[in-house]
Amino acid sequence: MKRLILCFLFGGLLATTSPLLAQTSAPEPIEYSERVPSEGAGRTELYRRALDWTENHFAYGPKTGIKADAGTSSIRLTGTAKMKVAQGNAPASERTLRFDFVFQSTDNGYVYSVGSFRIIPDPKKVEESMPLDEFVTQLAAEKGNDRTHNDRRTTAMANSLASEIALGFRSYMNSMPSPQEAVVGLNAAGEN
Repeated sequence: MKRLILCFLFGGLLATTSPLLAQTSAPEPIEYSERVPSEGAGRTELYRRALDWTENHFAYGPKTGIKADAGTSSIRLTGTAKMKVAQGNAPASERTLRFDFVFQSTDNGYVYSVGSFRIIPDPKKVEESMPLDEFVTQLAAEKGNDRTHNDRRTTAMANSLASEIALGFRSYMNSMPSPQEAVVGLNAAGEN
């Protein structure tokens, strides 16, 4: 009976300390990635569609480091976004974030990701950036963060931004005409 009680006490102790350990662990990197099946679309058409989005519809500029390779059907670029960040008890101020958008198409679909977020902590030094997860760790270590939760807010806003970028891209890719629609349109135009 004593062993049973000790097991329950030990289990209860583990159950109450695990949330505390989870709060003090390093934050997960902020990233959104997805593998999308697209039967019959073809590697080249998917690549062209994604390239059109990055060249004409990518709303997170200035964009830099653009690398598009038709041979491997891959695209990589760095985008820029703004986000309100609060530090300590100071009011939130707008900071610049940089992130990487990576795309790779295959014969049966594509893979893309929005990640590698970096923040420019000092607006006067735009060439200096640091990984966002390190910045969030610094926010978590600040005095009074248990009251302000600046680290959680910053993480939530960055996750929301990653989702917004991914949603815009995925919506654009989903509006691609299917191969059957393109053939019907060409036949109809040829018959008139």
